[in-house]
Amino acid sequence: MAMAFKMATAGMWVADECKNSFMEMKWKKVHRYIVFKIDEKSKLVTVDKVGGAGEGYSDLTASLPDDDCRYAVFDFDFVTVDNCRKSKIFFIAWAPSASKIRAKMLYATSKDGLRRVLDGIHYEVQATDPSEMGFDIIQDRAK
Repeated sequence: MAMAFKMATAGMWVADECKNSFMEMKWKKVHRYIVFKIDEKSKLVTVDKVGGAGEGYSDLTASLPDDDCRYAVFDFDFVTVDNCRKSKIFFIAWAPSASKIRAKMLYATSKDGLRRVLDGIHYEVQATDPSEMGFDIIQDRAK
């Protein structure tokens, strides 16, 4: 059985594929984003979708469901005013208004445990609507 990391807050476990995919994104830059979901039956946070290095923020937002919660991490590359290339990793907690109350509660209580496993996140965005996580918000936070 694969190793998993325990999230004590909600009795959830984080599958090792989550941390491995995150490390590949952080160090090897093979992924632009990763979407995570909670499987209630197995009490496990798993990888739902991985975006390739050539994909962008619009691909991430398009991959989030309109009626269910998800977590996502996005590797934002930018150039500073001093002409330096930088990269910041954003953690996005997606809980749309149309999702079930139970799912919102489960994702809210499990969020900190996943964040502890994913070491190296710079910023967090919580969104219930696409306008709360627009690309302009990501750009402003990274400056």
